[in-house]
Amino acid sequence: MRERGQASVLLVGALLSVLVGALVLAALARGVGEHAAHQRAADLAALAGARAMHAAYDRLFEPAVVAGRPNPRHLGVAAYRDIGEAAASVTARRNGARDVRIAFPDGDSFAPVRIAVTVTARVERGGRSADVGAHAEAELAPPASLEALGTGEGEYRGPLAHRQGKPMRPDVALAFDRMDRAARADGVPLLIVSAFRSNAEQAALFARHPDPKWVAPPGRSLHRLGTELDLGPAAAYGWLARNARRFGFVQRYSWEPWHYGFIRAAGTRSVGFGPADGRSALPSFVPPRFAPAISRAAQRWNVGAALLAAQLYAESNFNPFAQSPAGAQGIAQFMPATARAMGLRNPFDPAAAIDAQAHLMHDLLRQFGSVPLALAAYNAGPGAVQRCGCIPPFPETRGYVARILGLLGGAGDLAAGGGLDVRLVR
Repeated sequence: MRERGQASVLLVGALLSVLVGALVLAALARGVGEHAAHQRAADLAALAGARAMHAAYDRLFEPAVVAGRPNPRHLGVAAYRDIGEAAASVTARRNGARDVRIAFPDGDSFAPVRIAVTVTARVERGGRSADVGAHAEAELAPPASLEALGTGEGEYRGPLAHRQGKPMRPDVALAFDRMDRAARADGVPLLIVSAFRSNAEQAALFARHPDPKWVAPPGRSLHRLGTELDLGPAAAYGWLARNARRFGFVQRYSWEPWHYGFIRAAGTRSVGFGPADGRSALPSFVPPRFAPAISRAAQRWNVGAALLAAQLYAESNFNPFAQSPAGAQGIAQFMPATARAMGLRNPFDPAAAIDAQAHLMHDLLRQFGSVPLALAAYNAGPGAVQRCGCIPPFPETRGYVARILGLLGGAGDLAAGGGLDVRLVR
């Protein structure tokens, strides 16, 4: 009898343990479910706010006055933030959030691109109250097709044009047209043997010819960028070697006389080099006192004046005496080491600083062949861009590139990749 009683006690104890465990698991499940629901509300709210900002983004760059009258298309920064905040708040509350806090991490800039949403709620658990909350951030970022124009695994995913049945970036196609006309005028026909190849196509090609000297492994071939052309016939190699650079093409490898890569687009805003005569229009937001220096630097270094002006606006708002907490100085915000490397003795001399800025952008455009990547390198350093082959995932850098594209009108520019993307980043 004693053993039977002990067994009953043990059985009751085991059942109680199971019951307590079930209650604990149920409480944990409720907690996890509540957190997931609030995280979902925060995520959706941040995305909704960013999408509303995206829809209104181009209005930030509309002139405030047209023909002496207020421009209804123009949107001030405060009103723009209000649009994002309203969309985020409504979405959060529709998804069950009660206490919603919205912030703009880069809200003091002339074109904010990030929105942060924090949601909290008071819940009852076992007779006790507790706060359940979640946080999310979303951003307007340069599209992935722009971020994959360097080395690494990425491939160009923007619009394609075709010449002789071969796909390439639209700006490359236009440059090839100019070069082809000049070659034909000299009695030299140009044939396009190969152009853009996706990583998948490169993988199949490499599988058939696994010699990295002649066929790059997938993710390493420059053909994935949409900027490369394999040209023929062999009789055209001499003409190309003498003339291709005039049209923005360079021979990539000494052992491949047929492989030419596009490194600039003379006269196109999307790549940032100035037109052939060294001039380009200055935007209306440029203070008159700086216009001559910008025009001279644009002509000297063959960099678009609009690009230089947009940078100066974003860097310092044309303040020759600006100093950042990080130590950047002057109208073009040169760090001391970079200023020395560019031969800039006084970064607070606006004319000299603008000339050095144009020199540096010329070099970066030649190195990366893309305005977004060159801008990212100006802001974060060429090494950061080279390491990832992209616009580095630094909020400051991504916002910097997005704002300048907006100033250039390139936020929705076809050749610049089709507009800014909305992304959840946290």
